[in-house]
Amino acid sequence: MNYSNEVKKMCKVTIGASHGCAPIPQEGKWTYSREIKDINGLTHGIGWCAPQQGACKLTLNVKGGIIMEALIETLGCSGMTHSAAMASEAIVGKTVLEAVNTDLVCDAINTAMRELFLQIIYGRTQSAFSEDGLPIGAGLEDLGKGLRSQIGTCYGTLEKGPRYLELTEGYISKLALDENKEIIGYQYISLGKFMDFIKKGIKAEEALEKAKGQYGRFDEATQYIDPREE
Repeated sequence: MNYSNEVKKMCKVTIGASHGCAPIPQEGKWTYSREIKDINGLTHGIGWCAPQQGACKLTLNVKGGIIMEALIETLGCSGMTHSAAMASEAIVGKTVLEAVNTDLVCDAINTAMRELFLQIIYGRTQSAFSEDGLPIGAGLEDLGKGLRSQIGTCYGTLEKGPRYLELTEGYISKLALDENKEIIGYQYISLGKFMDFIKKGIKAEEALEKAKGQYGRFDEATQYIDPREE
C-alpha cells in the first residue's frame, strides 16, 4: 500500500467508533452482508434507455450472491427484444456484482440491472421477509397462464377518442359502446390460451372461440367497433 508523505507523517489514532455494517432483511432473517455471497432475495425493477425510447422490467432471484433466475421483459424498441434474449443467457449464473458490470447491450436492461443491484444489496427485495425466500421459478409465475407479459396498450386522440388495443386479459378485438358512444366493455382474445389450445391439437377456428372472453357491459352495447379499423 502506498501512502502520501502527508499521511506518513501523521501519528496513529485508534479507530474506536467502527462497529461494522448494519444488518439487512433477507429471506425472513436479519443478516450481515459483508461479501457478495451473503446476498439473497427475489426482486423486480425497471430501467430505461438514455433517449427514453424503451423500458425494461427485470426480475432476479438471487441465492448466495448468484443470479439463479432472471425474467427480462421489454417494451418500446425492437432491438431491446434481442438484447433481452442475450441478457437471459448473460446474467444467469453470475454474481450480482458481475452482472451489474456486464454489458447487456440495451441500456434499459443495464439500467434495470443497476436499480435491482441497489435494491438487493440494501435488503429491499420482495422476499425480504419471506422465510427461506422464494423458490427458483417464482419469477416465471409473474407471467401467469400462457406465460405472457402483462401488457397494456391504449391509444387516444382528442378528435376520435380512446382505443383499447391490448389489456392484461389479452388482445382487444371489439369495443362495446353505449348510446353516448362511451366504452362500456370489450371483447378480448387471450393469446396465451389460444396458443395452448393450438398446441393441444384444437383447430384454429375452435381455439379462437374458446380463447375469447368479454368484460364490462359488453352485451348491453348499442354499437361494437374494431379498435384497430374503426
